[in-house]
Amino acid sequence: MSGPSFNSIEQEEIDLLDRISQGDRRAFERLYRHYFPRLAQFLRRLVRDGQLSEEIINDTMYVVWTKAHTYNGQSRVSTWIFAIAYRQGLKALSRVDTPVEMDQESMVADEFEEPDKQLSEAQLRRHIGGALDRLSFEHRTVMALTYFHGMSYDEIAHTMGCSINTVKTRMFYARQKLKVFLSAYA
Repeated sequence: MSGPSFNSIEQEEIDLLDRISQGDRRAFERLYRHYFPRLAQFLRRLVRDGQLSEEIINDTMYVVWTKAHTYNGQSRVSTWIFAIAYRQGLKALSRVDTPVEMDQESMVADEFEEPDKQLSEAQLRRHIGGALDRLSFEHRTVMALTYFHGMSYDEIAHTMGCSINTVKTRMFYARQKLKVFLSAYA
């Protein structure tokens, strides 16, 4: 492995937050560019609305800009930022009174696959997406942070502001519900 180590990446993010707390716009732009794709993926899966997820990202990064000085090192920088995004997402969803829709961008199949395979994979993605949509926001969050962002239960607990046992319970029930929702597809 010739890439930078986890510790050096984490230290770089801590240094960026320190510079941001001193008003360094370039450091903020760098952190923003680094986190935008990850936050976009996370929030689109949760709120299923691309425009709303971009608003939440901007709200999240505004909090990072104004509260960088409050980062205390008790968690990874990514966990701290995802926790802010999670709380901003909850706030945004509480203000929205429209049904949640699927993100069609994530449903596009690879154009080079065989038509039959494309159709079956598109149907499977629709069923899985529909099943995920039927989960509560908390259950979708636990699933997304675990499977799409590789967070540990400890990091998820910190992000969501709950205990590890609550995360485990939410994951258990999310899996059970997905099993029921997807049993019709099988």
